[in-house]
Parts: sequence; C-alpha cells; structure tokens
Amino acid sequence: MSTLIPTEDGSVLSANGSVAAWTERYTGAVMDTFGPPQRVLVRGEGAYVWDADGKRYLDLLGGIAVNTLGHAHPTLTAAISAQLGTLGHVSNFFGTPAQIALAESLLRIAEAPEGSRVFLTNSGTEAVEAAFKMTRRVASSSGVGTRTRVLALEGGFHGRSMGALALTAKAAYREPFEPLPGGVEHLPFGDLTALEAAFSPQAIAERGEVAALVVEPVQGEAGVRPLPPGYLVAARRLTTAHGALLVLDEVQTGMGRCGSWFAYQQPEIGGGIVPDVVTVAKGLGGGFPVGAVIAYGAAARLVGRGQHGSTFGGNPVAAAAALATIGVIERDGLLTNVREIGALLRQEIEMCGSPLVKEVRGRGLLLAVVLNEPVAPQVAASALEAGFIVNAVAPDAIRLAPPLILTADQAAEAARFFATLVEPVPPVVEPVETPSESKEPSA
Repeated sequence: MSTLIPTEDGSVLSANGSVAAWTERYTGAVMDTFGPPQRVLVRGEGAYVWDADGKRYLDLLGGIAVNTLGHAHPTLTAAISAQLGTLGHVSNFFGTPAQIALAESLLRIAEAPEGSRVFLTNSGTEAVEAAFKMTRRVASSSGVGTRTRVLALEGGFHGRSMGALALTAKAAYREPFEPLPGGVEHLPFGDLTALEAAFSPQAIAERGEVAALVVEPVQGEAGVRPLPPGYLVAARRLTTAHGALLVLDEVQTGMGRCGSWFAYQQPEIGGGIVPDVVTVAKGLGGGFPVGAVIAYGAAARLVGRGQHGSTFGGNPVAAAAALATIGVIERDGLLTNVREIGALLRQEIEMCGSPLVKEVRGRGLLLAVVLNEPVAPQVAASALEAGFIVNAVAPDAIRLAPPLILTADQAAEAARFFATLVEPVPPVVEPVETPSESKEPSA
C-alpha cells in the first residue's frame, strides 16, 4: 500500500523508498536534536505501523502515550476531515461549537466543581507553561503575585520550554539553558518528610511562602514511577493549609492511560483529592496536537483577560479530534479495556520466564518492564528488530504505552518477545574520548 504525501506545489509524493534513503534525506534536512530516526514509518493501522521497507511493528509506545485510539482510527479521521471541511481555524476573538463542547467535556470527565474553567493549548509543554504562569498569580500575605516558591519533584519531567524546563529536574536538560525562571525547588520523589519540611515555618521564613506544588501522579520519564499511596493526600492537606496550588501534570497519565480518565482519580494514587490545576495533552487528541489546562474552582480566576493566549489553542480541528477521542473511549469502553489488558500484559510479562525481567510497575497501559541489568537500550533495539516498538526510558527500564485499543492477543505477542530475553545482554561500553578524538567543531 503506497502512502501519498502532499508537496509544496500541491501535487502528491509517494512515500515509496527505502528506510535508508529516507534516513539520508532526514539527516540532510531535519535539525539534529533527536539523532537519526530508528526507522522511517509510512503508515499505521490499529496498533501496528509499517516502515518504508514494508516491515510491520506492534506499536507498544503509541507515540509516547499519544495514539490513544491507535493509528488511522476511522472515527477520529472522519471527525478531523469533517471539521476541516467545514471550519479549519478562527482566531480566539471567536468561539466555535467544537471548542466549547471540548471544554465542557473536560470539565465533566475531570468531575470539576462549579466555577471551573478550561484553557486549551497545542501541547503538554504549553499547558504546563500556562499552569506555571498561574502560580505567579497566587496571592500571599503581601499581595497578589508575590509568592515565588514553586515545589516540584526529582525525576519529574514537565517539558522543554523555559518555564516547564525550570520545573523539570534532570540536570542534562536544564544546564545548557540556564538561567531558568527562578524559585523552583526540587524535592526527593515521594518523600513526605521533605514535603513537610518545604512548608515548615523555617522554610517559609528563609525562602518565602509556597505558591504551588507541581507533580506527576505517575512519573513517566523517570521510569514509570507512581507516587506512593498517601502522598497526594498529604500534598493536598499542606497546599490547602498554606494557600498554595496543587498542580497535577497528567500530560502522560491522563485521558484513560492509567485506567481512569486521570490517574489522580484512582483511590490508591489520589485518595479522593480534588486538585487546583490539571494539565493534559498527549492522548487527548488521539494523535492530533492538542492540550489543556483544567482549573478547578477558584483557580480558574487566577489568569484574566489579556494575561495569556494561544493562536492555535482550541482551534476547531484540534477540538474535534479531542471530542472524537473522548467519544470513542466512552463508546467502546476503553477505560475497562485499559484496566483489563494492562493487568494481563503486566501478568504475562512478569511470568514470561526471562531472567532479565525483574518486575513490571505502573498503572493500566503505562508500564515499565524493570530489568535486572542496565541493558534497556539493547533490549529496545532487539525489540525493534523483532517488530516491537518500545522505549528505553531508564538504563534498567523499558516503557510501554500502547494504544488503549490493545487486544489480549497483542499483549500476549508482546510478552512472547520478553520471554526471548533468556540471557543477560552485556551493556554497551562507550569509548572514552581523548583530546585528539574530540568531535567538537573547530572555531
């Protein structure tokens, strides 16, 4: 099956051609921020994709938790086509039915109280950036917007823009772009003692009042680590007592990924709390770029007219895609499928018999296969050769975030791959560069 690509002169270009040929063109035209592509993919259907050489892969990563409904889902593609054929874009001087209906749907599935509102964005990073701006508007005893302390967790990943990057803990991401927006303090993951200390009278006297705590209910980029039970309950208690916001980054965990609309809605994670702000994106549009900030109750009034905006945020095509995604999740019972297939996938991998597999952690269809050796990159490469797309999210962990439509047969197919890992794979040892071997460009 040939894939056709629109060209700049209005004609179409066949995607026929080898992976090697397309990769060569990629390296000559695309900025080198990701390195060369592992494969060049040309089409998808359901939970499978095909590369330019015609090889099929079971997509167990879903575009990193994006392709909620798999690839080329007929309901999603029909909704996007119909909306684009009617009204593709208007400025935010105007509203559209799709935009309004999406905001209403998000408030409904978030079970947000009266007075809550939604701000629509194009991505998770933009949603986090908007939430970060909201923290600057939190009042202190000195007046509006005078709190500057924002707490986040070690291991957290919140995006690559300057504000979102300030919340992200990993030094390798942060250091090339410092100085970043100030006031962010990173606390040890899941450490209630450290959390209590950050709100202590001594900390407030030395560093000021806390504006917000920003956390992922399940840390994705750190190796799929759920917060320990009781952590968010304590976080809600402390933030409420001190007049600070509790901001939950559900960009990766939201939209059914963990078996409920949002991960915090699971009793063992959230304990029944109501947050102040939730950010969502990735799976919201089923593959179409769209994100959102859900502000609960009084938090919806923190940012007023003219204080934030987005040219494409809430555009009708993105909103139609998100509405279709929500509709299919509800119509086809995909939250139940996530819970059932996620449990099956976890069980079958844990019981596959591989000496490399230590455990499987996570929730629903956001899982990490934890290995007994730091050989995740080699395992991911072996998986790709065998026809499975996974992600080495940590040296000893493989991330799985397949489409929510994954079947029992496909889960069993994935487990059979892990069963083939019968011998420890030696880690790749990178050669140490000497000054004469340095690849730094000359002046």
